[in-house]
Amino acid sequence: MISGFSIYSWLLDLGRGLVRWLLGWWSVLFVGAKLMVLAFSPSSYRPETRSLVLRQMYYAAGPGLPGFTILMALFNVVVIRIVVVTAFSYGLTQYALDAVVRVLVLELVPLAAALFVAVEYTIPGGSDLYKRRRAGHFQALRAQGIDPLSQEVLPRVLAGIFAVILLAVVSCSISLILAYVAVHGFTLAGVPSYNHAVGQIFNPVVSLIFSMKTVLFAIAVALLPVGNALRDLPRRASRTSVELQGLVQMFVLMLVIEIASLIGNYY
Repeated sequence: MISGFSIYSWLLDLGRGLVRWLLGWWSVLFVGAKLMVLAFSPSSYRPETRSLVLRQMYYAAGPGLPGFTILMALFNVVVIRIVVVTAFSYGLTQYALDAVVRVLVLELVPLAAALFVAVEYTIPGGSDLYKRRRAGHFQALRAQGIDPLSQEVLPRVLAGIFAVILLAVVSCSISLILAYVAVHGFTLAGVPSYNHAVGQIFNPVVSLIFSMKTVLFAIAVALLPVGNALRDLPRRASRTSVELQGLVQMFVLMLVIEIASLIGNYY
């Protein structure tokens, strides 16, 4: 028989967990609102700040771009070959290109770009900010009259958003080229029909949803690790726990965005 005290303790722990969860999301939203104001403020783009933003953009996209491009090209070749051969074997040749574009370009490529940037840049960057904040680096900047959000946080967030969008654009271009080669071969004779088929897929509504999904993925990947790094967590919290919290929140938000995009595209 469960005692009333144990039920009360369970409900109390559940309530505390829910409050911590809500406070975590509120903290991220609050940091995101402040960063949005800074992003649209001309004073945030002084010459020294612009150099920081450009440097972080290079760190976010430059080192990983060649490797990610090669991996995505190989992945595209495998997936496109499987889809095309399967469609041909079932006599569904006319649907092969449609399936390739919808599966790869609309769904998998933006997700892969966002996860790659998260693993390679934003999550390690969030843990680095957490370590700097705990070491008193932010207080030292404030003592010098420098805003830590403009100096340390905003360049990383802008760089993460830029990296996701850049990798998504490059990967989508590669996917479309490889899809054309897989269906029509190395000839220009199929360009008109290919453009017509792709244009039917990317109608205005689908294009808008695709663009919004990519941008929201980029914002989620860039903002959530930083937002958790700036939270007032318990002293016993480690850098690993900060990374895990940011990762869990990022997956939840990306799942919600993906579900919303699927509903918009197919319902």
